[in-house]
Amino acid sequence: MTDDLNRRPGTLAEAIQRYRSGRQAFSVALGEFLDEFYMDHDAGSRYARVQEPPEQLGDGVFDAYAGAVGEHLVRRWHLGPPPDWTDEPCRFLRRPWFPPGAQAEKPILLVESPMAFRRRMLFVEAEPLRRARMPHDERWRAYEYLRTGLSPDDDAGSPDPS
Repeated sequence: MTDDLNRRPGTLAEAIQRYRSGRQAFSVALGEFLDEFYMDHDAGSRYARVQEPPEQLGDGVFDAYAGAVGEHLVRRWHLGPPPDWTDEPCRFLRRPWFPPGAQAEKPILLVESPMAFRRRMLFVEAEPLRRARMPHDERWRAYEYLRTGLSPDDDAGSPDPS
């Protein structure tokens, strides 16, 4: 697969390759992949985007995070069983990991972390792969309400047309 930086990575494996090669920061490569994933409305195509095993980076957190992303996306969007590669031993940590600077939030992250992350001992927010292009389903709406205290309804705050 050609890897052109003028287009977003189409698969999780391609995003990890961009990070590994030093051409993009992990958050940029992952975010661009997620945008492509969320803009794709075909379940089969979405599933194919996480089927190819990303290469291992040799960093426990990054390798576990890639496994969590692959598993979480197929579970979160009801695409089928997680790909086999997500259960490889290198995709799991032995010690808990929290985002840097999250000391005060640790109790919340312990509770909120989705199963795909929690079982790898990665403790993150309830919607760790949230992007502007993420579909706004009922789960998203509920989390936005819990996170902000505001109703994320599309017409909230709009003047009454009558």
